[in-house]
Amino acid sequence: MRFFFLIFILSLSILTGNGQNKMKNVDELINKTEPGWTLVSEWISSAKNKVEILTCDSAKAKDALYKTQITTRSPMGAIIYSTGGLLIDNGWIRILGSGNSKLDRTLPDWNKGKTFNEYGEAPSFLLIADDAVGGFFAINGGELGKDLGKVYYLSPDNLNWKPLELTYTEFLLFCFNHDLNKYYEGLRWKNWQEDVSTLDGNKVYNFYPFLWTKEGKNIDKNSRKQIPVEEQYSFNIDMIKQLENN
Repeated sequence: MRFFFLIFILSLSILTGNGQNKMKNVDELINKTEPGWTLVSEWISSAKNKVEILTCDSAKAKDALYKTQITTRSPMGAIIYSTGGLLIDNGWIRILGSGNSKLDRTLPDWNKGKTFNEYGEAPSFLLIADDAVGGFFAINGGELGKDLGKVYYLSPDNLNWKPLELTYTEFLLFCFNHDLNKYYEGLRWKNWQEDVSTLDGNKVYNFYPFLWTKEGKNIDKNSRKQIPVEEQYSFNIDMIKQLENN
């Protein structure tokens, strides 16, 4: 795991240099001798939680890999190049890859305009996954804390970026094997499995009263509706700014 962490930090350093750097050709990023997908697929095969591997389009996969500038020897590069993304626990968590009809967002395109402006620029953090209740997972690029390369979670019940003290690889294993009912205690309603299993990967559930308010703490009593994930993310970021200024 430490090896993959070092690969990611090295790749992140390419993006977090001064200004925009010369980007590597996609062929330089595809590792045919030690593909990371071999290991990731083994983890999925032995996962305790349900993992759905979304198929990908080869051309889109290459484009997403090029834009992300990370080698396929790493788990992140492997997922981008080999999958359209991963759906965990009936689609509750959506790990971004190179896009699929069920999850029509690529990792680099989803981040553009949010964590960087142009491909090759330094990301302040990198959005890697999100969940059905409007929570977002990101790798710290320097803005979220001093622990560069570690995963944070923007929770919908407090709107704080919480450090998970996990690398990307460890985050994958967390998704595959952790007791997610325990992790999401208080954020899952009765019969959530049925609702989430048909949820489009570009949408999330929005709740009222808001989950971060005192009135919104009992999720079974809240009203909920599906909204675009883009709308929820923008709302979360705007609310964070407002709360910080009050």
